[in-house]
Amino acid sequence: MLQVLAMTDNAPSVPYYKATGKELEVFEKVMSNKLPLLLKGPTGTGKSRFVEYVAHQAGLKLLTVSCHEETSSTDLIGRYIIKGSETVWIDGPLTTAVKKGYILYLDEVAEARPDVVVAIHSLTDHRRELYIDKLGETIKAHNDFMLIASFNPGYQKGFKELKPSTRQRFVALSFNYPDPKVETEILMNETGVDEDTAKKLVNIGNKIRNLKELGLTETASTRLLVDAAKLICSGLPKAGC
Repeated sequence: MLQVLAMTDNAPSVPYYKATGKELEVFEKVMSNKLPLLLKGPTGTGKSRFVEYVAHQAGLKLLTVSCHEETSSTDLIGRYIIKGSETVWIDGPLTTAVKKGYILYLDEVAEARPDVVVAIHSLTDHRRELYIDKLGETIKAHNDFMLIASFNPGYQKGFKELKPSTRQRFVALSFNYPDPKVETEILMNETGVDEDTAKKLVNIGNKIRNLKELGLTETASTRLLVDAAKLICSGLPKAGC
């Protein structure tokens, strides 16, 4: 079953995002040239928050889809359903975004079925069009439509990889953990935690990340540190922090 995480109408409140490089400048150029964007990096490094922020800044609706091994092209494009005594066509999130000019964010796109990649191919080159075989129609993408996808290359054993022929269709942005000063600022802005506690949490996080010899399948992401800071702010004892 397709999991549509959010349809964001870009409320007045601006999502907090702290740039760690030139990703905002790159996004501006990518969007102006109507190119697809691929975000690469470990989980919890700000990829989804980045997408929320740039969608807000661009004034566009954001449709986020969490991909998994059962996500198919039919889930994204649409399907016929029986409604009363009639059979009617229902657009999927990809078709909706293409028609209405939304930003479509395919989170963990490499986890989806191979036919998903095939379905988006014609949207990731000069054609910018979507072919719906069940309707026999080809839809030209709205001028504001933008496709953003993310995946975690080589982060965990067992994670799927994108084929080079697919990756080269996107402009790629690499995300990683921020440097300690920036990460401390992120924790303070996200949670209201004091600077000393934020620095200690970041220090612990970096120590865990450096334990490569243990072959950890999970590490301390920025998201995890933010959650820890929230718990501390809500009264949970710091323990060894």
